Amino acid sequence: MLNSKKLTIKEKLGYALGDTAANIAWRTIGPFLPIFYTDVFGLGTAAVATLLLVIRLGDGITDLIMGTIADRTKTKWGKFRPWLLWTALPFGIALILQFTTPNLGLTGKIIWAYATSIFYILVYTANNVPYSALMGVMTSDLKERTELSSYRFFGAYFGGIIATVGVIALVDYLGNGNANIGYQYTMYVLAFILASFSLITFLTTRERVPDISGNTSNIKDDLKDLIKNKAWLILLFIGFVFVTYNIIKQSSAMYYFTHYVNDTDNTFGWLSSWGGKNGLAGLYLLSLLIISMISTFFAPVLTQIFGKRTLFILALLFSAISAAAMYWLDADDVISIFSLGIISEFGAGLTPILFFAMLGDTADYSEYKNGRRATGLIFSAGTFAMKFGSGVAGAITLAVLNFYNYNGQAAIKTTEMLEGIKLNMSIVPALFVLIGIVALLFYPLTTKKMQKIEEELKIQRNQTT
Repeated sequence: MLNSKKLTIKEKLGYALGDTAANIAWRTIGPFLPIFYTDVFGLGTAAVATLLLVIRLGDGITDLIMGTIADRTKTKWGKFRPWLLWTALPFGIALILQFTTPNLGLTGKIIWAYATSIFYILVYTANNVPYSALMGVMTSDLKERTELSSYRFFGAYFGGIIATVGVIALVDYLGNGNANIGYQYTMYVLAFILASFSLITFLTTRERVPDISGNTSNIKDDLKDLIKNKAWLILLFIGFVFVTYNIIKQSSAMYYFTHYVNDTDNTFGWLSSWGGKNGLAGLYLLSLLIISMISTFFAPVLTQIFGKRTLFILALLFSAISAAAMYWLDADDVISIFSLGIISEFGAGLTPILFFAMLGDTADYSEYKNGRRATGLIFSAGTFAMKFGSGVAGAITLAVLNFYNYNGQAAIKTTEMLEGIKLNMSIVPALFVLIGIVALLFYPLTTKKMQKIEEELKIQRNQTT
């Protein structure tokens, strides 16, 4: 049958480049935008924390709206693919504007930051909600879907490498010491790559899983199904938890290496000086992305051994314990800092793979229970969790720094300020994982139950085609 066709390597790689595009933006915004706002653009930590939180709190509604719009899109290319074509250029422009620094007063800068952030999240939503939902209609096979999710996040981490290398290596080089100009020119390069990859995903993928509801459901019915979908509600919360956890770690890394770590022995030689004063931070972030890419190869095998829910719990627990242990490391213990960070990231790298594969399962479950499939709406949980979690993570990171009287432009870093930076890198994010593990214990879609649902849906779909 068409909907269970084995996907080609070309199509899997093409799909993966869509998240490469998204993560060029995402991994630029997450780790670098907070420190860009505070140390380059000149905004206070409290103002940036408020901005990130307010923007993301209002963003969840746009995800749900985009999900329903995508579900009702009808073109010769399908429901979800055309959005990758339509948003490619605006997505690149939105990234550029986030790191543009007009010569304004403080009030003007804050207004500019809000305006460009709103534009960015609207375009990101229009691109990434349909992109995520596309995975749910490319194949109905559970094993293929997990493999496709692994490809997706291999592409995502590759996008993170492009973003990290791009920012660290190009800002100083292109700006010639001027961070404002350096960030601006760097974003031109990254935006071009981002738009190109989004177009490639549009050209190389296909939608196969039919909508057996006949497109007769309305938004009210879809929302009712969603609220009754216990598995989806639990995943929505878990997505928020692990994204908040990951973003706090990522955004804290720039502060941690810029102001706390003291590489007196020049541990990594010329590599630690790559990209100027942020070179060690860039090398650390790059190391995490590489280990995350490696973890994608293990995800399908480990899923077969443990099942998605159990593996999710183990990955979170493994990652959190390693992250928390970093609190007790000295500033000059660079090897241990890198080692614990890499160990923690292996577990963290598995979590988004499992999350999006499990979202596909909840879409199948909804179709099985209700005879309707609102794939776009269900997958909007992914972007909602990412953006809301990102906003909360940014707000928490900066709130902790503000509580410990952080001043990024001060010549002398106080012991109090460094304590806040250390907590953000270790204990603060680890606390969120404990909440996520408890929630996962109540997730109802076991491997056995999903195998039964898959078989029954095959029968229903064959009867309608």
